[in-house]
Amino acid sequence: MAPRRHPESFTAPCDEVSLEWRNAFIKTYLERDIPQLGARVPAEKLRRFWTMLAHNQGALFNAARLAASLAVSSQSVARYLELMVDLLLVRRLPPWSSNSGKRLVRSPKVYVRDSGLAHALLGITTLEDLVGHPVAGLSWEGLMIEALIAASPRGTIAHFYRTAAGAEIDLLLTLPGNRQWTIEIKRSHAPKVEKGFHLACADLEPHRACVDYPGKERLPLTADIQAMGMDAAIAGLKAKQ
Repeated sequence: MAPRRHPESFTAPCDEVSLEWRNAFIKTYLERDIPQLGARVPAEKLRRFWTMLAHNQGALFNAARLAASLAVSSQSVARYLELMVDLLLVRRLPPWSSNSGKRLVRSPKVYVRDSGLAHALLGITTLEDLVGHPVAGLSWEGLMIEALIAASPRGTIAHFYRTAAGAEIDLLLTLPGNRQWTIEIKRSHAPKVEKGFHLACADLEPHRACVDYPGKERLPLTADIQAMGMDAAIAGLKAKQ
């Protein structure tokens, strides 16, 4: 089996070279690869759409607002999103739905799946630039969501959960056997459980509830909720396979 190769952006000798590689990747994808697939969308228009999604990482998808900014129809924006999702460039995370009678959010949340490409689209070069940028927390959220979904057992279904009453979960994983994991994602080394997460867990009564944060140690936050780092969360999901 051939050894796994990392992208040249990851192995680049400095931040500037890494960003140059990612910008070249974006340009090639838009100007050559996507047209070869038969998509008839101007490269500059699609780049603006992709950049808007990066600016709104993790936001509810609002086709009308994006359409107004791009001067196209809502149907065109929906088509752009479908294309980017099919190409695995964008994650469309659907809302949880049930017959519980709760007033649930119905729009999906949208993430640029590769955080490095999101940063390139936003012109973020260094870690220092990222830490001071408004997208930092949601970039971490998107990175965690991709890692956790990738580590989940085959057949796992991913959603987010949000109600009009303020209950909210960043990532709801329904594992085989209908075992639900509710996951809050915090880019803080001193994570706290928000009221909305408690409300959501009371609604769903999950098999496991946790807060994922950038640290290494497991931190008990309540009797039923534990904070854990990315490695521990991934290991826990892989153990269910």
